[in-house]
Order: sequence, then C-alpha cells, then structure tokens
Amino acid sequence: MTNEPKPEAKPKKIITKQQKKWLIIVVVILILAGLVIAAWQIFGKDDKNEGLVSGNGRIEAVEIDVAARTPGRVKDILVREGELVTAGQVVALMDTEVLEAERRQAEAQLKQAQSGVETARSQVVQRESEKEAALALVGQREAELSVARKRALRSLTLAAEAATSQQEADDDSARVQSAVATVSVARAQLAASAATIVTAQAGIAGAQSAVEAARATVERIQADIKDSSLKSPRDGRVQYRVAQPGEVVGGGRVLSLVDLSDVYMTFFLPTAVVGKVALGTEVRLVLDAAPQYVIPAQVSFVADVAQFTPKTVETASERQKLMFRVRAQIPPALLKKYITQVKTGLPGMAYIRLDSKVEWPAHLQVKAQ
Repeated sequence: MTNEPKPEAKPKKIITKQQKKWLIIVVVILILAGLVIAAWQIFGKDDKNEGLVSGNGRIEAVEIDVAARTPGRVKDILVREGELVTAGQVVALMDTEVLEAERRQAEAQLKQAQSGVETARSQVVQRESEKEAALALVGQREAELSVARKRALRSLTLAAEAATSQQEADDDSARVQSAVATVSVARAQLAASAATIVTAQAGIAGAQSAVEAARATVERIQADIKDSSLKSPRDGRVQYRVAQPGEVVGGGRVLSLVDLSDVYMTFFLPTAVVGKVALGTEVRLVLDAAPQYVIPAQVSFVADVAQFTPKTVETASERQKLMFRVRAQIPPALLKKYITQVKTGLPGMAYIRLDSKVEWPAHLQVKAQ
C-alpha cells in the first residue's frame, strides 16, 4: 500500500469589519428602495387621475326623528327597520284612551258654556222688560205730578178768593211734593234697570268667552288625538325603532328615519386645493361596494374653518394636518329613481376636477345603471 498524501484543507474566508459595514449598507439601500417602489405604486401619481383631486368619505343622509308630541303609551308600530316609507304614511299609533276621555269632558264643558250664553241672553231680555216697565212707571208718576201741580194751583187761587179752605190748598201742595218724590223714585228704578241691562250684556260676553275657551280645549284635544297617528314627514327608510308597542314615552322619539331625498358624501380636502373648489362644482363618486358605477354629485358645502384631519381620512399623499370639510350632494331626481338601492354608511371616493374645461376621464364618466 502506498501512502497517498492527504489533500490540504481550504483556508476559511474571513469577512472583515469593513466588508460587514458595506454589506449592511447595501441591505439597507435595498430595503429603502423596495419601500420607495411600494410607496410609489400605492401613493404615486396616477395618470388616470391627472388634474383631479380626491378624498375618501362615506355616504350620509339627513336623519329625521318621528316623535310623539305628548307623553303617552305606544299602541302599535306599523313599520319595520329597513322598510321604505312615503311622506304622510302612518308609521306608528299612540294610545288615545286618556285623550278620548278628556275630549268628552271638554265637549261637556262646551255645552255647559253654550247654555250659559243662552241664560245670559234671556237675562238681558228680562232686564230690558224691567226697563220698559220702569220707563212706563216714570211716565205715570210724571203724569200724576202734573195733575197734582194743576190741582194745587187751582186750590191756591180759590183759597186766595176765599172760595175754598186753606187746608185744602195745603193738602194739594203736599200731594205735589209727594208726586215729585214718587217721580224721583221711578226715575231711579229706570236707571237701575238700565244698569242691569249692561251687566246682563257683559254676562253674555263672559259666557261667549267661556264657550270659545271650551271650544279651543276641544280642538286642542282633537289635534292631540290626530297627532297620535305618527306620520312620516318625508320619503325615507326606517333606521331604528327606538320604542316598542306598550312602552310609555314622554313625548320622545319612537322611530328614526333616513331622508333618502337628501343624501350626500362628506370628505376632506387639503388647504392647497380647497380654494379652487366652489359651490356647485361637479363631483364624481365611486363607492367601494360598487366601483363599476360612477355617481354624479355637486359640491353643496365647503367649511370656512379648517380642522385637524380625522383618522378616517386617507390621502394619496402625506396626510395634511389641517383639512377642510366638503359635502357633495347627490341629485334628488337620481335618488328618487334608485331609491330602493340607496344606502347610507357606504365608503367611497369623491373626485373633483380642478379645471372645469377639462373633460372627465373615461373611468369617471357617469355610470348610474
């Protein structure tokens, strides 16, 4: 056997500190380059949206509360959550048993007040009759006074000629004084009768006021009974049933509706571009749930005060610290056409042209069907 020489072991490669330093630098550069590429792909300029400014938001609508005007018990609720309702539709009923009893009481008081008017009128007629009697009595007493004066005058003449006694002349003079007093009493009675007529007429006015007050009470209770049938003020969708049948509400909410004729998206724009956005500016909305549709809208509100960017806002560039709230209103005619498909709370994007002379790009042409 021959002894072959063993192969020599390869020397281990030694990495110096300088090489390690450069290796770390290369890795960091590669990582940063990857992040830059990813950020450019996500947030970089999109040629399709050149000349546009956008912001994300959610579809919202005006909320309407259907509430009982007076405290009471909910008798029945005629609609369910999510159901579409029309303006004037009865959506809930309040119990009216107590109101019905109050109405009957008020109607009885009205009849009593009307009877009071008739009584006051009859009293006026009676007082006028008494006045007529007093007036006739005054005439009688004045006639008696006239006769007494004539007799007294004749007696004085005859007594002066010694044709009658002085006693008879004195008696006739006394009868004149008595007749004068009687006339005064009759005239006082006439004045009293006139005063009672005025009082009786005032009683008619008071009784008529009582009738009007009782009638107003009846009408108020009838209005409360009418309002116990709660109606929807607008076309919309039932959002919540706040109360349930049998519950007692203190004049509070029973249902919460969403007005589907007043739907909009609220989004935020940075200070650099909001100055170019005017009321009535065209907007295109694209919802995350249906990106194949493009919904037309118009700017209906631009806040005049900036605010800190909400956490829900995501911008294509670095988030701005201060943003302006903008509202894009969807046309009511379009909402009415697709009312069964209108839903609130859906997120999406709003696009605005900075130059109205530039045509909308193909992917933002209106597609509502």
